[in-house]
Amino acid sequence: MIRQRRTRIVATLGPASRGPENVLALARIGVDVFRLNFSHGTHDDHAVALNDVRAAEQALGRPLAALGDLQGPKFRLGAFEGGKIKLDRGQVLRLDLDSTPGDHRRVQLPHPEVLKVLTPGALLLLDDGKVRLSVVGAGDGFADVEVVAGESLSNNKGLAVPGLTIPVPALTAKDRIDLDFALRVGLDWIALSFVQHAADMADLRQLVNGRAAILAKIEKPAALRDLEAILDVSDGLMVARGDLGVELAPEEVPVAQKTIVRAARRRGSGDRRHANAGIDDLQPLTYPGRSLRRRQRRLRRRRCPDAFR
Repeated sequence: MIRQRRTRIVATLGPASRGPENVLALARIGVDVFRLNFSHGTHDDHAVALNDVRAAEQALGRPLAALGDLQGPKFRLGAFEGGKIKLDRGQVLRLDLDSTPGDHRRVQLPHPEVLKVLTPGALLLLDDGKVRLSVVGAGDGFADVEVVAGESLSNNKGLAVPGLTIPVPALTAKDRIDLDFALRVGLDWIALSFVQHAADMADLRQLVNGRAAILAKIEKPAALRDLEAILDVSDGLMVARGDLGVELAPEEVPVAQKTIVRAARRRGSGDRRHANAGIDDLQPLTYPGRSLRRRQRRLRRRRCPDAFR
């Protein structure tokens, strides 16, 4: 009966789920695709995991797919003197290219391509949205930002810039090395992170050259705007809900997910395009300044005021 379903299940193999017994057990209860995340682990780790997937495939007598997820570009702050600073709402902090350890006045942002696109009013999200900074001034090689939400910042926290297109290729030097390995060992699918335009997927398709199917991870608003063109050069789409939840308002994520899935399905069975949605934990719902629960309570009060008297 389980094979009659149209939806397929993708599971990420990590330290807790690796090993032949675990992979076989997951496949038995319905996993169809095993994701190897190249943001973590070594090529040796992934080669062992792939062998476990192929062994489970033989044991069950049904196809199992292996998906290699390329990391893509990552933007991070520099380091702080002492490793961490406290933040106060309204505090102004300068981001610059100076590699000197930062303090409560300034810190390095070692990405000139990001500083180049920042303008007053732009929003920066750090540490998966826990810290929100608003740009109040920008110049050659620096940006001044005001703390909107967040209590602290520590070394090398990740950074996102919602709504802005950053002029960097989706494939990094690391991705190219990982891609060469993935194709050499015979992964079935390759997923590309940080896709902003169709050209990003066209570059990947040229490199893959028919040796695997390719999947565009939709995690940037720019990709949503170029969705149809991205579909033209992709075999499938991944709804990267966690990253979209950082880039978009939480209530916009379900709408974006439906848009992505429908766009893939509209291509029809004759020109098959797959779509899958990532399932993330609920921790982002508790982040300062991004509490979905508070927003949901306000909406419920407006719709059913008697229930809250």
